[in-house]
Amino acid sequence: MVQTNGPIYSAFINKKDENGKRVYDAQARKCVQETVDALLTKTTTPDNPGMLLGKIQSGKTRTFLGVIALAFDNGFDVAVVFTKGTNALAQQTLARLNKDFKTEIAGDLLHIFDIMSLPDPLAEYELQHKLIFVCKKEDDNIRRLDNAIFHTNTALADKRILLIDDEADFASIGFRRTQAEGIKINKIASQLDALRRRLSHVDVLQVTATPYSLYLQPDTMTIPATQETFLPVKPAFTRLVPIHDKYIGGEYYFEESLEADSVASYLHIPVDPNELAVLKNEDRRRFKIEEALTSPGITSLRRAIVTFIVGGYIRQWQEVSEGRQRPKYSFIVHTETKKNAHEWQERIVEQIVARMKSAVKTGNKVVRALIEAAHTDLSASVQLMKGPTPTVDQIYAALDQVLPMVNYTRVNSEKDVLAMLDESGQLKLRTPFNIFIVGQILDRGLTIANLIGFFYGRSPKRFQQDTVLQHSRMYGVRPKEDLAVTRFYTTLDIYSAMRNIHEFDSALRQNFEQGGDQAGVVVSPR
Repeated sequence: MVQTNGPIYSAFINKKDENGKRVYDAQARKCVQETVDALLTKTTTPDNPGMLLGKIQSGKTRTFLGVIALAFDNGFDVAVVFTKGTNALAQQTLARLNKDFKTEIAGDLLHIFDIMSLPDPLAEYELQHKLIFVCKKEDDNIRRLDNAIFHTNTALADKRILLIDDEADFASIGFRRTQAEGIKINKIASQLDALRRRLSHVDVLQVTATPYSLYLQPDTMTIPATQETFLPVKPAFTRLVPIHDKYIGGEYYFEESLEADSVASYLHIPVDPNELAVLKNEDRRRFKIEEALTSPGITSLRRAIVTFIVGGYIRQWQEVSEGRQRPKYSFIVHTETKKNAHEWQERIVEQIVARMKSAVKTGNKVVRALIEAAHTDLSASVQLMKGPTPTVDQIYAALDQVLPMVNYTRVNSEKDVLAMLDESGQLKLRTPFNIFIVGQILDRGLTIANLIGFFYGRSPKRFQQDTVLQHSRMYGVRPKEDLAVTRFYTTLDIYSAMRNIHEFDSALRQNFEQGGDQAGVVVSPR
């Protein structure tokens, strides 16, 4: 039976947030305890690990940190957290671990290390404590972990180790086909497979919101190039991460949005596909940048930015009116992966904001018309939620102070992200209004707080379910008041594809809810 009154878990699980509310409610504690109980009682192997299945930004990290705390009080000595293969995501995970285990670190109950800055060797005193290593799913990181366990700190190899594979679908499983060698297992997958087979006391817990590549593997696969038999990683048990009562996900965006009397019905703003072409590169036949406030070529992006500014101001006005601190808000533009497109989009955003400033100073009525349109749109949803709204005159009069608070930033590389993270590992909101023009880094689970606007235009020939769900940064725990000013801009085709993906994802979760560990996975073509 799981011991829940140990020195680490009993204190960790009772921590409260800044509002005095327990971080782990009854459902979260139940999930943590059931997961550790399953790890202890079920026959789990590197080939058949446990699975924590959650939703995008739904509290998966919170849950597996609770699992680590409880596992430490129940015989585990070491936890290794594998992150996606970017410095930014490793830093985000490390920051979260240090923040959440701050009390335990200060009390000398455990030590946390980034595997790439691990002391070589660890002190004997450190080896006597509980240890957490953060390791990117990347070649050098995994070699460094292997060396730390089997060469420089050989005592670790005999300890009971819990491997936490965060975002387990990414780099953990995969094959590639080459003309010369045919099918080959991905290098990272091969390294992870070799590592876990060498450990004598190991349990593996996979954590993901996009488990499709994990559940749909063959029972065995022989790699023709090497005749190596690869045994897949297929979950021995699955535990569902409970959904927070303030969680906003696909149900809100694609189901509640169909209800005319719901605030969600105001979320989606259709984008003309021709506008996405305008945003790829500069072509003065389609759009002249000096016409940023009037050109029909960027109607939706212009509307999105103005609505973001007006929506953010409305929420700040509401909060200040109630005597609370003015919050900061964020907006994402994500339509392309190429850097030259991001540079072009940044120039457009810069021009929209700059020309708005100029028009306010000169009394040009074009900005007033844009503000009125945004106010009309947002007032409908704010009033539906019975919230107060400042007048157009109040908003327009405040633009002199508001527009200088708008910051726009390109985020299209790891180097960019690392310089932009705050102490919690999220993108730092430097000003009250933050516009992020984001590239492929969004595929890696980047976390952005207080998101009230998302302009999305990634439209590949074939939508990959895992990738599209990872792009859905608008999901997460959101204050209901923010939802009234939140908008999602994308084409009807992309929105339809995302709705289909949501339906498939919901069906998978429902399958597990109904069948538990015995649930099968059924894939039905549309």
